[in-house]
Amino acid sequence: MIRFLFAAGLMLASAAQADEMVTYTTDQSFGDVTFGVENAILNQGLIPENVSHVGEMLDRTRADVGSDVVLFEAAEVFSFCSAALSRKVMEADVMNIGFCPYDIFVMQLPESDEVTVGYRAFPEGAMQEVQTLLDTIVKEAIGE
Repeated sequence: MIRFLFAAGLMLASAAQADEMVTYTTDQSFGDVTFGVENAILNQGLIPENVSHVGEMLDRTRADVGSDVVLFEAAEVFSFCSAALSRKVMEADVMNIGFCPYDIFVMQLPESDEVTVGYRAFPEGAMQEVQTLLDTIVKEAIGE
C-alpha cells in the first residue's frame, strides 16, 4: 500500500510538472503569428494535422453554456506529429504516446495588443527533444 501511494505521488508530481506552459509574447498580429507557426512547422518538414479554432468555438458556444465572458479575441491550437521523433520518444517509453500529437497554441486576449504563443512543457528525459523542437518552431514563428 505504501509503495502504491508513493508511486501515485510521483505520478502526480510528474503530471503537475508537465502541465506547465512555456509561453512567448509578441506585438505581432494574431494573423502574422499563426502564419508564422504554420510556416515554422512546415519548415521542419512536418505538416499541421489539425488547427483547432478554440477561440471561435468558445465564443460561438458562450451563450449556450450560460456565460457572457469573452475569453479570447482569437485563439487557435496547431496539432502535428513527427514520425521519426515520436518513434524515438516512444521507444524510450511507450507511455509517451500520451503526448502525441504535439500542440502549439496562439492566443490574444480581449483588448490586448499582445499575442501569446506557446506549448505545454514536457517532463525530463526523452520528451525534452520534443520540447526543443516546439521551442524552435515557436521562436521561428515570432522571429526570435
